Amino acid sequence: MLEAEEPLATLQLRSGGELPGIIATPALLELVRKSRLYGLRLARPIRAQDDHEQVTAWVEISPDPEGEGCVIGVSNWQILPLQDSDGREASQRRNGIARQIAELSARLGPRQDLLSVESQSPELGAVVAKMREGLGRPWTEFVDLEGNSHEQPLHWRLLDGARLRIPGSVRHWKAHLIPLGAPEPGSTGFELYFVAEERDEEAFASVQGPAVEGPAPAFSAAMGGEIAPVLRQPIARIIANAETIRSQLAGPLAEEYSNYAADITSAGEHLLALIDDLTDLEVVEDEQFTTAPDHVDLSDLARRAAGILGMRARERGIRIDAPQKGEKVPAIGEFRRVLQILLNLIGNAIRYSPEGSVVWLRVETEGEIARIVVADQGEGLAEAQQARVFNKFERLGRSGDGGTGLGLYISRKLARAMGGELSVESAPGQGARFVLDLPADTPIAAD
Repeated sequence: MLEAEEPLATLQLRSGGELPGIIATPALLELVRKSRLYGLRLARPIRAQDDHEQVTAWVEISPDPEGEGCVIGVSNWQILPLQDSDGREASQRRNGIARQIAELSARLGPRQDLLSVESQSPELGAVVAKMREGLGRPWTEFVDLEGNSHEQPLHWRLLDGARLRIPGSVRHWKAHLIPLGAPEPGSTGFELYFVAEERDEEAFASVQGPAVEGPAPAFSAAMGGEIAPVLRQPIARIIANAETIRSQLAGPLAEEYSNYAADITSAGEHLLALIDDLTDLEVVEDEQFTTAPDHVDLSDLARRAAGILGMRARERGIRIDAPQKGEKVPAIGEFRRVLQILLNLIGNAIRYSPEGSVVWLRVETEGEIARIVVADQGEGLAEAQQARVFNKFERLGRSGDGGTGLGLYISRKLARAMGGELSVESAPGQGARFVLDLPADTPIAAD
């Protein structure tokens, strides 16, 4: 942007850009790039947000036939309140998806200097080694920013979503910058993630393997290997793009299209849950599967699980009544596996409880048994349903609830692998009580 009149000039500066300088508003920058690429006049609404306000406007981009530049015309400029809670939630979910599908992650200081770098991708091994040798230097020194020859580092708003070329990689990449600190974003540094725009063909070929005669391997066995991450990445990318459409951050659109995007997000999340459950299923059904017993506190784990699912519960007006901080129930079990069971039980309780109800988490010790109970105020289960609820792929006739029918089956397998048990007590109309028993962590008496 060489020059601009108000209010576009102020938005450019407040968004971290300069005059002259690269356009700092992502939606406007993308529209200008398309206009220049195809040599076409484009006109459409955009939405932008800086630290102070949210703006919508109608933008017309006219490429200069005699040069490489273009003229931006702006009309119907409207200032809106800052992003609402739904927008913040969408942003948080996109950040979580970026973390999940990233093949490189790094922690940056306030000046975008490298503090640490992590990656398991062999394709990025060379650049990771150079970045680790260059800790303390800006991360932009180690990659090529497509279409950008300006002095680095730029303001983080200009780099979030930037396309990259990484030495040693044939794929195209995008950078995702998540600012840390408040009230000034980035005041305590950033999280940096590199996400590939194409799948890793070599990794995909390796999971397919050469053609062989005879029966195909079980799908769950393949999922337990390397197929899971190969499937997870494109699905997570679909969810991220659908969330961008649903929240209308790339520009306003008709409500029905926003609803379609919400359906795509829901279906994608269901597929991701199925992939994770199939991977766990392969693990727990392996004859060699064992857990790593440790000293855990069921009260602490219950509070952690309640904290993780607290937002989901509040969205439906459901209160989770967790053990108080002073309560302790020592047990023997694997920390992450016990937490996994509790997240499944509490998640089910939230899913099947009426709005405005309560989910109770109660802990106790009975002899050599440490126990936690997850009780809800849902419809409850008949005796015949209780006998089937722990079966593989059993959903008790429920459809469209996002479940896979594997959570309780896997949870019981995990409980028994830790020397415990998972059971249910219920009656129609009286809610359900899922009981997890584990060996109590009792002190050994001195001789």
